[in-house]
Amino acid sequence: MSNINRKNKKIIAVVGVSEDERKFGFKVFKDLMKKGQKVYGVNPNTNIVLGQKIYSRIKDLPKTPNLVITVVPPKVTEKIVDECISLGIKEIWMQPGSESEKVIKKAESNGISVIHDACIMIETSKDEDLLLKL
Repeated sequence: MSNINRKNKKIIAVVGVSEDERKFGFKVFKDLMKKGQKVYGVNPNTNIVLGQKIYSRIKDLPKTPNLVITVVPPKVTEKIVDECISLGIKEIWMQPGSESEKVIKKAESNGISVIHDACIMIETSKDEDLLLKL
């Protein structure tokens, strides 16, 4: 992604990052790091992944993210949406399996743009500049 204007990069939080290389939380986090994105990991049960500090909550991050990616069960995504609302975060990407109609409606009714039913790794492999377009 060398053609990305680094000034326009988003700050991204991956909620559900895992130390387990088989889990999608790990794969999404690694993929975004590999693509040169500014990405923070969030998981209250993990401390370090790929040499990066992992935070317990979104509000603990050094910077407020522009985009939150959920790789957690729908019940956890509901809590993440509440945190996004309170922090003023306006974009959430719900990885397949982390969404529910209830949580999508709640996010959208609170002014949050939601992407769902699409894998961020697949979509960004098709369009390198996708994250800049959100």
